[in-house]
Amino acid sequence: MPQRTSENYIPRHVDQELDELLPQLPAIALEGPKGVGKTATAERRARTVYYLDDPAHRAIAEADPTQVLVGEPPVLIDEWQRVPAVWDAVRRAVDRGAAPGSILLTGSAGPTSPPSHSGAGRIVTLRMRPLSLAERNVVTPTVSLRNLLSGNGEVEGSTDFGLADYVQEIVGTGFPAMRSLTGRARTLQLDGYLQRIIDRDFEEQGQSVRRPEILRSWLAAYAACLGTSTSFEKIRNAATPGQDHKPDRQRTITYREILERLWILDPVPAWLPSHSHLNRLGQAPRHDLADPGLACRILGLDESALLSGEEPNGMPAREGTLLGRLFESLMTLSLRVYAQGLDARLHHLRLQGGRREVDLILERPDRKVLAVEVKLSAEVKDKDVKHLVWLGEELGDNLVAGMVVNTGPRAYRRRDGVLVVPGVLLGG
Repeated sequence: MPQRTSENYIPRHVDQELDELLPQLPAIALEGPKGVGKTATAERRARTVYYLDDPAHRAIAEADPTQVLVGEPPVLIDEWQRVPAVWDAVRRAVDRGAAPGSILLTGSAGPTSPPSHSGAGRIVTLRMRPLSLAERNVVTPTVSLRNLLSGNGEVEGSTDFGLADYVQEIVGTGFPAMRSLTGRARTLQLDGYLQRIIDRDFEEQGQSVRRPEILRSWLAAYAACLGTSTSFEKIRNAATPGQDHKPDRQRTITYREILERLWILDPVPAWLPSHSHLNRLGQAPRHDLADPGLACRILGLDESALLSGEEPNGMPAREGTLLGRLFESLMTLSLRVYAQGLDARLHHLRLQGGRREVDLILERPDRKVLAVEVKLSAEVKDKDVKHLVWLGEELGDNLVAGMVVNTGPRAYRRRDGVLVVPGVLLGG
């Protein structure tokens, strides 16, 4: 089957993972929200492609899933979730001895009818997210997360990338096809992206949306609580302020499940270390979206609104400014992209009651951690690092380093040992 060619391709961190894994593994699935570039990335390696959003190709797969495994490898099956039986066909092909680098799958949603087998041990799944700051090529990074996680805590570099530039990156999104758009063109693209989720993607997931305005309001309430652990009950109440008839609990649970299946919601799990004397750790995930630009569009905020300090009305009490939490979301997205290829897991830490809190915890396979605070500030003060210092006292040698990611002009080490790194200078 012919490939859809991809022009102006932006190299991704996941390219390195694929180059490492394809010669060793028979089947790899790239999964993530629509528009992050999964198909373009997979097409660069495939020699035979089946697009299951094409009715002709889908009909072949529905009639006999094994037919979309035929062709010169690597064979790419794009949007595999439209015919879930394909997953089982791939698993059986692996069981029968498919050679390394035989099959690539891409999917922008979980299937409505899950395959009979999870694919564990047969199909390796890689998550693909919107572009990190480093992948956007706005500034060449000078600080490597790989080095920091390995214990090399030396940092250096300077930049004139300022607050307005970070706001531009937040609003501009990490969706590759939207990177060149500005103003009304980008607004219309984002509106269309969100409308498709409501009008089509929910239907494809087997859930009709009878009152789209309620789903939009719930999404806006969720976006306003980005970077917090606000209860879903408060989010539900905020979605319909002053109204007696609110969406029932089961409906909002369905919203969450489908939006997570579409990889639009991307919550940050709480850190629960297995060997630590830390106690009273909170277990609620921190709310996040696939891309902070989606949150801006859902809330109707542009660059000037964010720089003026405008906040959405009618939402529950939140922690910090919305712009600060959007910057944190941008850095969370970037760190997730960098950490994936390093086998590091990303969490947040919060003691019950919020007495102690660290924005991000990057945990190595050996359970040692890099602790990160994200600050929308060019200057780092002692009060900004107090929780990092506390965590160092609690963990001892299990803390590789404490770091503040900020909007300042240079990377350096403080006298107390905490690293300070401008967000744009941090790479994989």
